Amino acid sequence: QVQLVESGGGLVQPGGSLRLSCAFSGSIFSSYAMGWYRQAPGKQRDVVAVITSGGNTNYADSVKGRFTISRDNAKNTVYLQMNSLKPEDTAVYYCNADLKLRDATQYVYWGQGTQVTVSS
Repeated sequence: QVQLVESGGGLVQPGGSLRLSCAFSGSIFSSYAMGWYRQAPGKQRDVVAVITSGGNTNYADSVKGRFTISRDNAKNTVYLQMNSLKPEDTAVYYCNADLKLRDATQYVYWGQGTQVTVSS
């Protein structure tokens, strides 16, 4: 069973930086697309950034140029470097693992979430 454990959240002032980490276990990490999502109070969960098994990345418009997603297949870990943080980045951040097989079977897993609060 795949397990995802996030870390690195916390309280930061506007303009500051944080790096989130997500440790993956229970399957072949390099086969999975990995993503970061976030959910603010009263809002739906939205995608922040995704990195494919091949290393291609995609970002929400709201974080382009400020956030960077990366993965270390040797450490089974995905990261989200967040710079120039804004109060509107405040949310619970969730790690996601997604595997699509050739027969269209899909496996999706979520971490428990880590709180990021941007406030002065």
